[in-house]
Amino acid sequence: MHTDETNQSGWKWSIFTVRCVLGLIFFMAGWWKCFTLSPTEHARMFFLEGFADHWIPEWLLWALGVSIPVVELVAGALVCLGLFRRWAYIALGAILVTVTYGHLLREPLFSTTGHIFPRLALLVFVWVAPMKHDVLSLDWVWEKVSRSRRDKLRH
Repeated sequence: MHTDETNQSGWKWSIFTVRCVLGLIFFMAGWWKCFTLSPTEHARMFFLEGFADHWIPEWLLWALGVSIPVVELVAGALVCLGLFRRWAYIALGAILVTVTYGHLLREPLFSTTGHIFPRLALLVFVWVAPMKHDVLSLDWVWEKVSRSRRDKLRH
């Protein structure tokens, strides 16, 4: 196999694998929070009870606590499928920033190595990996189909 083809194949499978692992981590967390715990209970347990004595207004705690499980579920599924990848990555990045801030607000020396950093490392990898190499995604298929249709219309 030619070196460029080997490199292309390495990128393709690396991005696919990392994207699926990252997507599953968030999807399954969102699934548990939505269908086992419930978004309302998630908000109550992890936001209202944990931050009642901090500066964050109660309405914002409710909004974040209820929406994060749904965003994790949807964005995780989109990442697995490779659909609307940039928007899904932005959503997951926002969740990681929010969660990091919350943990550090409660415990200024909180260690991010167990929960946050591994997810961040996976997210950064897929976010900065060249999109042209992420060929095992629905976004890539959609682009190819759209390009083919545009080319047919021109001729």
